[in-house]
Amino acid sequence: MSTIPLNLETDVVVLPPPAGAHTTLEQALKERRSGRAFRDDALPLETLSALLWAGFGINRPESAGRTAPSAHNWQEIDVFAVLQEGAYRYDAQAHRLLLVKAQDLRGLTGMQDFVATAPLNLVYVADFNRMPDAQPEERHFLAGADAGCIAQNVYLFCASAGLATVVRGLINRAELAAALGLSKTERIALAQTVGYPAAA
Repeated sequence: MSTIPLNLETDVVVLPPPAGAHTTLEQALKERRSGRAFRDDALPLETLSALLWAGFGINRPESAGRTAPSAHNWQEIDVFAVLQEGAYRYDAQAHRLLLVKAQDLRGLTGMQDFVATAPLNLVYVADFNRMPDAQPEERHFLAGADAGCIAQNVYLFCASAGLATVVRGLINRAELAAALGLSKTERIALAQTVGYPAAA
């Protein structure tokens, strides 16, 4: 199986087409749980592709519809994949990863020890510029709800693929935002760790 290459010439990782479901929805719901013990094995590129598509990929190309709902169809959440090789932003339209920083930032994605060695940490970032109709006091709430929908999609994918995952809110947001080069209108909503479960 392939693992993520870091293409220093184009800084783009083109993802393979996402594979189909591994199990039924009913079975995935029965298996859905949070896990906090991860092996450090890298995820195959095919698995990462399917996971990102399940989380917030394009499932209706004719309308750019996504696999997770979004308030007012703002689609204000960007998904960042933080890997040992670097931090990438998921471009759902082209189903590819765009390099943000060629540095291992996994340890900055949360306060728990396991985030630094798990193969993948997803970071859900809301761009408030894409929410022009939202009242200022509603932006955090709505963005958090939208990020939660994506996180649940990832939970169900992980349950179907035999992966462990846990969604997290305990993050030094200022430090991680600076490392990712986020703008003042971009806010970190949640993070989510994914990997193969460690033996009990």
